Amino acid sequence: MKLSYIPLFPDQASTMAGRVDALYAFLIAVTLFFTVVIAFLVIFFAIRYRREANPVPTQIEGSIPLELLWTVVPFGIAMVIFGWGAVLFFQMQRPPKNAMDVYVIGKQWMWKVEHPTGQREINELHVPVNRNVRLTMISQDVIHDFFVPAFRMKQDVLPGRYTTSWFQATKVGRYHLFCAEYCGTKHSGMIGDVFVMEPADYENWLAGGAGQSLAQSGQKLFQSLGCITCHRGDTGARGPNLAGVFGSPVKLTDGRTVLADEAYIRESILSPNAKVVATFEPIMPTFQGQVSDLIQLVEYVKTLKAPDQPAGSSQATVPTTTAPPTTEPATANSPGKQKQ
Repeated sequence: MKLSYIPLFPDQASTMAGRVDALYAFLIAVTLFFTVVIAFLVIFFAIRYRREANPVPTQIEGSIPLELLWTVVPFGIAMVIFGWGAVLFFQMQRPPKNAMDVYVIGKQWMWKVEHPTGQREINELHVPVNRNVRLTMISQDVIHDFFVPAFRMKQDVLPGRYTTSWFQATKVGRYHLFCAEYCGTKHSGMIGDVFVMEPADYENWLAGGAGQSLAQSGQKLFQSLGCITCHRGDTGARGPNLAGVFGSPVKLTDGRTVLADEAYIRESILSPNAKVVATFEPIMPTFQGQVSDLIQLVEYVKTLKAPDQPAGSSQATVPTTTAPPTTEPATANSPGKQKQ
């Protein structure tokens, strides 16, 4: 059953849309079934056992089989809903490894989108059809919510914290984008469009706005901030070597081990003493207020590969130092804790 055939429901334009609608249809079916059954029984018993026919009520003894029936059946239905919903939730919250990255920034009252290749958009997002797209999102002010009804995806966008979501569009077209979290007086105007294009058309679109990639911009920022002076690949470096750090576990001075993801890199730049890397001193300064586009540094750090890792064609190179970019970049001056 495709709920998109019903006027109240939007198109199913992503791989998850049908799965979400299937669960929703099941919930509607269960609700309608019990609504009809209960309404029928209420009316039936009201007529069957009206006072005129049975002036003196009779004592009804308990029935263990009946008690078990109306306990086990609702419990079983609840567990089916829970299990189905949990599986769907995990599928929606775990982007495929081969997904293309897009960065989204929510701001009163607009959506700012940045592609790794350097293209920037406002209240628009262009993506190729049948391609997994991973969104890394953050807010510059209050809580927003990235909601594309046709994709059945909805994700809170929080200030000071990266959140991720993903989708794979299956139909070429233009789809509405909304902010689904009240964010101020112009909340209703925080809207946009997602354009799903054929791969060839998408490549032409990318070429039309080609410029410096985010990684290239991040490399320049990393160098201009002097991060390279501390985050080097030699034994005398005052900061951690950043080559190959992204996506790898990092051991801290307090004995904990954390994953060097986007959030870790961002925190290392803004609050370098929050998670100091083992064997390094907490001497890295904060770059709070000094770096406006942390995404560029994050993308640059992603391109830094360890010597034994294959380098992608788009990867930036850091002169024998693996110390590049991101989080530490900004905080790179201080070897201290480049969390990576």
